Amino acid sequence: MLRVITLWCLAWPSLAAEEQVRAIIDEMEQLYRGKSSDSTLTMKIETPQYSRTLKMSGQSMGREFGFFRILSPKKDRGIATLKRDEEMWNYFPKINKVIKVPPSMMMGSWMGSDFTNDDLVKETQLVDAYHLSMTEDDQNYFVTLIPKEQTVTVWGKIEYTVSKDPLLPKAQVFYDEEGSRIREMTFSEPMTLGGRLMPSVMEMRPLNKTGHRTLIIYDDIRFDVAEINDQTFSLRNLKKRF
Repeated sequence: MLRVITLWCLAWPSLAAEEQVRAIIDEMEQLYRGKSSDSTLTMKIETPQYSRTLKMSGQSMGREFGFFRILSPKKDRGIATLKRDEEMWNYFPKINKVIKVPPSMMMGSWMGSDFTNDDLVKETQLVDAYHLSMTEDDQNYFVTLIPKEQTVTVWGKIEYTVSKDPLLPKAQVFYDEEGSRIREMTFSEPMTLGGRLMPSVMEMRPLNKTGHRTLIIYDDIRFDVAEINDQTFSLRNLKKRF
């Protein structure tokens, strides 16, 4: 009996550490979410050959539903993306056609950016899909995420840096299954949006493409918006002329 109690006591520090790292990552995942959200965003796509800027609106409800519509430039206005659970559709108003995104295209680029279709629709909670371990210094937490055996992902590892004061995401580095760094996302320019302090800028850089990067800038966001409901995330709304 004493041996059982001793082992149980010795396990407490590791259990406490596991709960701490889970709580940190869960809070980071919920930072841009609410029961629902309504946002306006700017996406800047930069490559050595060209750059383009998109103005967008975005709505979400929980983890299951997401909707994005391009507001400008004029030639792209009205292009929209709908996500329901693990399914995704794109609408192209010039040809008045809805195209369902097949699983084979989920790692493809969204609108020529460095964000993938999967980045927009991913709903798996990191704390459930990955084994978590953490180190820290005076200013930051450094979390390593290794996919669980049953997790379907192209990433072999994710390194997540979170600042302590304030508790905010700073960077994510994504590795392939061979251990090579593939891309890096950084978070910057914290400001209060929708009553929350959060980084207003996300920058995604593919590490195998020199001179490429995509920025997402949150211009405004509201949380727990009453007018957002199931109809917001319908195929009928996706095809709505805008």
